[in-house]
Parts: sequence; C-alpha cells; structure tokens
Amino acid sequence: MSYEPRFTITPHLLNLVEEIAALRERINNASVSLPWVPALQKDTRTRNGHASTAIEGNPLTLEQVRALEEGRELAASDQRSQREVLNYFAGLRFIEKNAKLEKIRHDHLFQLHLLLADEVMDQGDAGAYRTIAVQVGGHFPPAANDVSPLMFELLEWWNGASNSLSPVLSSAILHYRFEDIHPFADGNGRTGRALALWDLYRRGFDSNYLFSVDEYYWEDRQAYYEALTQVRNTGENLTQWLEYSAIGLHKTLERVWLRLKKFQGADSVKINLTPRQEHLLGLLRDHGSLAPADIWEHLKVSRQGAMNIITPLLEAGLIEKRGTQKTGRYYLIQP
Repeated sequence: MSYEPRFTITPHLLNLVEEIAALRERINNASVSLPWVPALQKDTRTRNGHASTAIEGNPLTLEQVRALEEGRELAASDQRSQREVLNYFAGLRFIEKNAKLEKIRHDHLFQLHLLLADEVMDQGDAGAYRTIAVQVGGHFPPAANDVSPLMFELLEWWNGASNSLSPVLSSAILHYRFEDIHPFADGNGRTGRALALWDLYRRGFDSNYLFSVDEYYWEDRQAYYEALTQVRNTGENLTQWLEYSAIGLHKTLERVWLRLKKFQGADSVKINLTPRQEHLLGLLRDHGSLAPADIWEHLKVSRQGAMNIITPLLEAGLIEKRGTQKTGRYYLIQP
C-alpha cells in the first residue's frame, strides 16, 4: 500500500496558497542582493531553535538561545536545556547541507534524529525507530512493529507523489503524518517540525532560509496541539490542519517581509552593515528599545565604540533616539 493523504482544497485554502506564493516571490526578489541576508539567516536559525525546543518545554529565552548560537557560554542554565538547543542547531545545519537531496532514506532520518536527540532522550535510543509502545496525550501511535513499514510508505510518498502538491501543502502533510506515526521513542516533535522545514528547503520554497515557521506554533502551543488532534477526530481528514498550517506560513512570510522592510533603508543610502550593526538591529527588534549602556553591554564595546556603530545607523534612518541626553533610548524605525 502507499500513503494517500485525505484533504479538500477549499476556497479558503486555495486563497491562502496563492497569497503565500505571491509573498514568497516578493521576499525572494527583495532579498537577492541585500548584504545583510546572512544576518537574517542566522537570526532565523536562532528563532527556529528557540521556538521548536520551547514547544517541548525548554526554558531558555530567545536571547540565551542567541548566545548559544554565537558560541557564548551560559552560566545560569542547566546542561540539558543547552544541549537540546545545540542539538537543534546541528539538525538545522544538517537539513541546510542536504537541502537539495533528491531522495530521503530511512538512514537520513536516523542521522537527523541522532543530531536532534543525542543525550536528551527520556526513553529509547536516538537515531533508531522505537521498539516500545508510546502514548502522546490521548493519542496512541501505531505499534512498534508497524513503524518501519508506515515510515517506508511515508518516505515513498515524500519522494514521489508529494512533488505534485504545493510545498505549502506537502510540508504540512509530512509534518502531521510523521507526528501521527511517532516513529521514535522521544524527540518526535522537534524532528517532525524539522522535516517540514526540510521539505520547504528541498522544494526551493525557502531557498534563503529566512522562514521561522516554528514561532507560529510556539506562540499558541494549545492551538498547535489541538490542530494536530483535530485530524484524528475527523477520521484523518487533513483539510483543517492544512488551513491552520497555511495560516501560520502566511503569517511567517508577512513577518519576514516586515523584517526586510525594516532594514531596507540600508540600501537607499548604500550602507554596508557590519556584523555588530546587524547584531544591534536584531537586538532592537527583539527588545523594542535599548539605552546606550545596554548597547555597550550587549556589544561589549566602549562608549565611543558604540557611537561608531550607532552613528551610521542614525544617518541611514534605520534607528532613532528618543528622550533626553540622560534618559534617551534607541529604537528601530518602523517601515
């Protein structure tokens, strides 16, 4: 047998897919020659790493995850939380490296799961399909003996029939079906979301690695879990799940477009952003505003060094200072 997902292309879903395609095209056209795209890619990896592990209960903040991505040590956090995040970064690098892989095999899934779950498994072995029965909330996934043949069917679909669908749909279907089978003893949530991202990469949908879809799931975890459960409650009909996922992807692309617009002033004045200027813009986006002393501390520079970073951004119209000389704070200028 082969896996055949059940769903209906509703007018709402069709409209979402068309709007997403238009947004993606706009983003791709805007990001072709921008010098700070690598900084946005790094920021996206950080956001995906934070969101996907936070969904599973990891307590690290976005700033702490950013510090780990930059190779800085965290003194006040447990080692397992740090390992989960570092593992996720390793998994993201793996799917980026294999973004153009034409055929995905079981051993590729084992490699990815090993990277994501090594030394953070509560049960079972990383990099191998489960040999035990598991329960996920009220869901009882298939028996362990059925995992391998079901995953064979899913991989056959992913490598074949899925290519006839929009990646908006195929990535969501892959995401759900993987979670439903729950092929590993632990770490399936992170792996399933990474696979959905991998599908977007393989299909060339997110060729610049700028989309942090996991943030959408993390911001309302209850809605995320309910959307997955709803499929089972309707006899494996994926229609509402596809609409939910498409809404999330649409919102994600809207945010990416706003991020691009926020930095667009850099092109109008032909400014070449330094890594520290890129870092500062990211900090202002995450914090809303920063006092001068905060900037010195975050960037680890002197007062004069901070001004050398800030002044070109002020002149380019990317940031502004509000308040008095003593109480002033720096803000990112909205598009």
